[in-house]
Amino acid sequence: MTAENASPRLPPSPDSSEFKTFAGRLDVRVIRSLLPFLWHENSFELRARVVVSLALLLLAIAANVCVPLVYKAAIDVLTPKGAALVVVPLALIVGYGLLRFTAAASSEVRDAIFAKVTQRAVRQVATSVFRHLHVLSLRFHLDRQTGGLSRAIERGMRGIEFTLAFMLFSIIPTIIEIVVVCAILWRLYDFWFASVTFVTIATYIYFTLTITEWRLRFRREMNARDQEANTRAVDSLLNFETVKYFGNEDHESRRYDHAMERYESAAVRNKTSLSLLNVGQSFIIALGLIAVMIMAGNGVAAGTMTVGDFVLVMTYLMQLYMPLDFLGYVYREVKQSLTDMEVMFNLLQVPSEVTDRPGAKPLAVDGGEVVFDDVGFGYNRDRPILKGVSFRVPPGRRVAIVGPSGAGKSTISRLLFRFYDVGGGRITIDGQDLRDVTQESVRAAIGIVPQDTVLFNDTVHYNIAYGRPGAPEEDIIRVAKLAAIHDFIESTPQGYGTRVGERGLKLSGGEKQRVAIARTMLKNPHILVFDEATSALDSHTEKEIQAALRQVSENRTTLVIAHRLSTVVDADEIIVLDQGRITERGTHAGLLASGGQYAAMWARQQEAAQLRETLAQDLGEALAGQEMATEGLTDENLKRI
Repeated sequence: MTAENASPRLPPSPDSSEFKTFAGRLDVRVIRSLLPFLWHENSFELRARVVVSLALLLLAIAANVCVPLVYKAAIDVLTPKGAALVVVPLALIVGYGLLRFTAAASSEVRDAIFAKVTQRAVRQVATSVFRHLHVLSLRFHLDRQTGGLSRAIERGMRGIEFTLAFMLFSIIPTIIEIVVVCAILWRLYDFWFASVTFVTIATYIYFTLTITEWRLRFRREMNARDQEANTRAVDSLLNFETVKYFGNEDHESRRYDHAMERYESAAVRNKTSLSLLNVGQSFIIALGLIAVMIMAGNGVAAGTMTVGDFVLVMTYLMQLYMPLDFLGYVYREVKQSLTDMEVMFNLLQVPSEVTDRPGAKPLAVDGGEVVFDDVGFGYNRDRPILKGVSFRVPPGRRVAIVGPSGAGKSTISRLLFRFYDVGGGRITIDGQDLRDVTQESVRAAIGIVPQDTVLFNDTVHYNIAYGRPGAPEEDIIRVAKLAAIHDFIESTPQGYGTRVGERGLKLSGGEKQRVAIARTMLKNPHILVFDEATSALDSHTEKEIQAALRQVSENRTTLVIAHRLSTVVDADEIIVLDQGRITERGTHAGLLASGGQYAAMWARQQEAAQLRETLAQDLGEALAGQEMATEGLTDENLKRI
């Protein structure tokens, strides 16, 4: 097995110390990752929206800073000394009102203009992550936890929206306003007013950041427990039939409750630490207000300051206190948002295990010959699955691969689709190594009906049309008839508009498999792979489907992976796979005549089939006898019974 088969680097688990280390770091790379989505090089409209929003931001800051100055002037005019001036206070009052309106209106218009920039960034990042997840290897998706992964992406999307809005329009303007206010106080009064105000605000910010850093451990613990509970809930609900089979509803409830108990404990610690933070913030602001009030009061008493000056100083400090109180929340959320975004952006750093080589060309199919040449492969280095497997499927011929469970049959189909690269040897289609051509062209040339059919939570029509999106209605109906599913679809109230439920759970196993067969027929590929394609069907339907599969696979290269040997008796060649090696090969008749492993498997399956037939016949006779025995019962006798 080569290095290409090594597991890709996955994001660290939320429970690991590695996660707590990297999540607690305010990584500048995350902010840099957002910049292209903020300043769109290819969109003049979005760049203009950013510029206008920043201009409105500066206008709102200027209006906020001027409001206390106008308020001071109005109060000074209304003191007894200047009571005779009536026109000036009216103008100041109107100006005060206009400034307040300008500050509020600028903020609202700014948010409205910037909304499209934010939502476009969220959309583009979400699409990038979604596209990358589909590029990642099958190994990554087999190891993932769907509930936890979706929750990480969901939190990352919220984090982008929050960070763009509040970092630009809350943290930055508040810092600018603090600097401007301190400069005004120094200019109008003296160094001590500016220094007390600055020290109060600086102490507040330091206390907030320090306690917030300490509190983040509780927030991360709460998020981890929330993700754990969500993952367990999703996993349990996706497998609710298994839960029912084993009567483990109480067991699942206990597991979920245990996860929620841990979340409850973390949430309580998070809330109590928040209360501590809020109390400390209020104490610091109260000390600052007391100091400034004493200084301003002494100034008024000494005649060096007016009542308006007293109000101005108090208004500035109160005006800064309001956003600073919110700043503590904003910082905590921005810090957490950056952590959430880093988790999400880290998904974009997960390398794809299988990639196209530089300059890879599309697969050119001419006949569709498939060759496995001394192929070796293992999902783990210490556990090889295929060991030197070689076979050829000639163009237009039908080759079957059979063998016991765990022999490596389904691995062959995964390698053919290039979900993994081989660890040794090579696989070719019409002489072209799959590693030398694009993955997209390889998968476009192959159609598969898998053993475990999973459908989208949409209509029957959508699931069949998924084989070739945009296909004409008549083609969808045609393949549905070939797959013997059309009559069933028409018998439902909504017809082709019938929704199949999550993973197709509203359909039976046979119905799901027939939808999958129709979907593959609609794709119309050059090469067909049937991986236990009729395993979920009854004998009567199986014969109908086998006839349809023979018809659709005529003159196409077909690889049949089967456990039920009765489905492959007409194959041009049958390959017996056991423990990753080919042990026998030949036609059905030839393998039976040789009396080897295939013949033994055939004998066991025939014996099992005869036993099922006998049991079914006996059960039918018993039910018939019971029916005859009850025909003579009168209503009165039935009542007595």
